[in-house]
Amino acid sequence: MRALAKLEQVLPSRLRRRLAALQAYTVPVPPDTVAPAVDADLLTTLTAACRGQEQLRFDYTDHRGGAELRRAEPYRVVSWGRRWYLVAFDVDRQAWRTFRVDRMSPPRVPYGPRFTPRELPDGDVAAYVSRRVSAAAWRYRARVTVHATASVVAERITPAVGTVEAVDADICVLDTGADSVETLAVYLGLLGVDFTVIDPPELVACLRELAERYGRAATSV
Repeated sequence: MRALAKLEQVLPSRLRRRLAALQAYTVPVPPDTVAPAVDADLLTTLTAACRGQEQLRFDYTDHRGGAELRRAEPYRVVSWGRRWYLVAFDVDRQAWRTFRVDRMSPPRVPYGPRFTPRELPDGDVAAYVSRRVSAAAWRYRARVTVHATASVVAERITPAVGTVEAVDADICVLDTGADSVETLAVYLGLLGVDFTVIDPPELVACLRELAERYGRAATSV
């Protein structure tokens, strides 16, 4: 964002407006890994449509490789973890959706019609995308009971890592994930508080193996 601010000072007014839209309608979420490159022109087009409140038509490729024409009212562009997403209201399905930008074709022209922005169900667009996308982004997902307050745990994670749900004044449930159970096991240990695994069973087995390994390491000193 600092680099964008410096760039804005030397741009002509027309391009400054486009850059302002990119800043105003892009929501960063703390990443867990480096995001791949995405077409800058497409990002600019999407953010401009968010600002202009113009309905978009684009071809969208699903995870099976099938492409389908979608009509959507763009709301925000979000950078989450390794990818960019468009949060939009799907006109045909009459529901909110998150579209991976790397699976979108450039929107068809002309754009429109214009629309009145709808209210996002839970208001916080970054949290919304984190909940919708996190499970799909991880190979392994885990739910654990953490023996600490929700506020304490929330201070030790980012939205890109997981979500925290309070159970009572002393316990919360953490929904998180990673590309391997080993990463999950180490990460949970770094929380610095006691926890109990709800699922998956693979995580329980991995923790037992690590406990034995750490136990042997401690007795060898």
